[in-house]
Amino acid sequence: MLFGSQVNLERLASTDVSVRVGQTVIQPRDRVRDLGVILDNSLSMRQHITKVASTCFFHLRKLRKIGKALDRDNRNHLVCTFTLTHIDYCNAVFAGLPDSKLAPLQRVLHAAARFVDDLRPRDHVTESLMSLHWLPVRERITYKLCSLMHGIVHGHAPEYLTDMVEPVADLAGRCHLHSAQDGLFDIPRSRTVFSSRVFSTNGPQAWNQLPTDIRNTATHTRL
Repeated sequence: MLFGSQVNLERLASTDVSVRVGQTVIQPRDRVRDLGVILDNSLSMRQHITKVASTCFFHLRKLRKIGKALDRDNRNHLVCTFTLTHIDYCNAVFAGLPDSKLAPLQRVLHAAARFVDDLRPRDHVTESLMSLHWLPVRERITYKLCSLMHGIVHGHAPEYLTDMVEPVADLAGRCHLHSAQDGLFDIPRSRTVFSSRVFSTNGPQAWNQLPTDIRNTATHTRL
């Protein structure tokens, strides 16, 4: 599989980029599934987001059939189990995507809130989202990034994540700065849109923007 911008991928369209291993010719794919996440060759995540939204709406339709027989707490519990878990699964890969790409997931969140509070299709959901303590999709992504960074800081994260980021205090010539004393992480410079979406950039960005008292909290509360 070859990853790149849409322009570069179009340039390769007329080129044979197959790989021969022995007598087997391996043709490139435009998308693959890894741990349930659909990765397309332009890393737009469009197909994965479409699939997640479709799955969530499927479960909401099923839940609506029994919604009248349930109280609000039970509807909330079922929605969190069958819908929000899909939105939150591996959602760190959505970091850096524009709001237009995340819109289908936000629509799922609004539909779920209307189901829980038994609202009509055109009713506003702002108050419902606040009473349910449901973060918007973009903030849920930020929360996941900060949770991963919290694990790195306190030694609970896998080594491959820890190796992707670097505290300012570990950088030569910068250990005396306030950012080092405050426990901040270095944010690598990004030259392309792709590079700005990687965890080594988005993770430190999200972590550094947290208030100092929250960064210094040893305990971790799940969403």
